Amino acid sequence: MKTIAFIINPISGAKGTQHAKHSLPELIMRTLDLNQWQPEIIYTEYAGHATELAQQFVQRGFDAVVSVGGDGTLNEVARGVRDTRTAIGILPMGSGNGFARHLHIPINIKAAIERLNYAQPTPIDYGLANDELFVSTCGAGFDAVIADHFASSTTRGFMTYLKNILGLAFTYHSESYHVVGEGIDETHKAFLVTIANANQWGYGALIAPRADLQDGQMDIMMMSRHAILGALPLAIRLFAGNIDRSPLMHTIRANDITLVRERKAPFHIDGSPATMPKDIRIRIVHGGLYVLA
Repeated sequence: MKTIAFIINPISGAKGTQHAKHSLPELIMRTLDLNQWQPEIIYTEYAGHATELAQQFVQRGFDAVVSVGGDGTLNEVARGVRDTRTAIGILPMGSGNGFARHLHIPINIKAAIERLNYAQPTPIDYGLANDELFVSTCGAGFDAVIADHFASSTTRGFMTYLKNILGLAFTYHSESYHVVGEGIDETHKAFLVTIANANQWGYGALIAPRADLQDGQMDIMMMSRHAILGALPLAIRLFAGNIDRSPLMHTIRANDITLVRERKAPFHIDGSPATMPKDIRIRIVHGGLYVLA
């Protein structure tokens, strides 16, 4: 018998998702293979609580801790279990659910629970931005500004995300970024810089189509300052999975870099605003997490 904990964020995702979480314990108990798993279910009560709970389950020797929410909840759970053999499971009930989509975990929650019955613990990489953990992406520039606005929005979902993009895209000014690492010394004026461990932001938007969670590398995706001029072709490529082939994108692959910015400005970690200094060291920890996939 293996032990598994479900950490549920009751406020992540759209309103319909939040309502569904109230009946989730019953669905878990009905769908999970109870001959294999001994479950414990708990709800978070404040920001950072998921990390505390995950650490407690690790100390109690649990085999797996399941993040029930979005990428922000997953980030908190990952902070609690990183560098241990306790595996992360995912029930995607957030807004974009980018990391779950990368792993092909079903967005349908019943199907995602069923997947846990035969998923195996698999080692994957995670990233650190000035020692702040990220599992999916972090970044500077326009996507960090969007993350800042999205976090303060009273509604969630793709339409809110799109509304923020359309409202800010034509007033945002690109900045210069210097990327320094082993064999790397490049400066670019960019609309945005996304550092990707996983392949997407969420909603199926594949910002780093070739990103691999097990290669010990990050894909540093730099979008040209002329991005607005090619906005429609870029958007098509983003969802088609070939944005890296656009002449408006530049890709750098590395495992340890320093991102030097012109000034202290918005930055995001897994889609949530983060306070960072002007210079940020970003690196990949190879195989530092186990995920049920």
